[in-house]
Amino acid sequence: MLDYQSVHEKKITFNDLIEDLSFADLRRETNEMIDEIQRLITNCEDADVIFQPVDPKADDPFAVEGERKLAWSLGHVIVHCTASSEESAFLAAELARGVEFHGRSRWEVPWRTITSIAQCRARLKESRRMRLASLDLWPVQPHLNNTYLPREGAQPMNAIARFASGLMHDYDHLGQIAEIVKQAKAARK
Repeated sequence: MLDYQSVHEKKITFNDLIEDLSFADLRRETNEMIDEIQRLITNCEDADVIFQPVDPKADDPFAVEGERKLAWSLGHVIVHCTASSEESAFLAAELARGVEFHGRSRWEVPWRTITSIAQCRARLKESRRMRLASLDLWPVQPHLNNTYLPREGAQPMNAIARFASGLMHDYDHLGQIAEIVKQAKAARK
């Protein structure tokens, strides 16, 4: 798996991290990331999916009224991660095809509908399939000079950067997933 932690520690830049990434690397990284999430939830049970963890850092400015400080359940984190990475994958496919960036491409499974570990595993399996399939949309010669600025002051993103940003977002939630699983298992005892 790519060393995303070095980016967070400002030892390298995100662009340095992805500088030599190939198309094959994006496939491998996708599989490694989903395998890691699957590994983290290996011994989970249905109760763990809806378990309400303690998270003093919970702060979702995009949440509906009254849920901004709500700690996310395992099901919530899984649907959030998959939706974010799928969005990055589909935007990357458009950039690779030469389509100018035209805004977000996001849909998230309603998190309250995810109540079993089987649903979490199915969501991850479906997300893997969709992300890998999105790479098949790339032309043989992707338009890697087709970039956009994700926000003011950011570095321009091309197809590889956009796809990899979804993987980094997944990485950013691995610790949260591990902590939820730890708390849920402790609550079962």
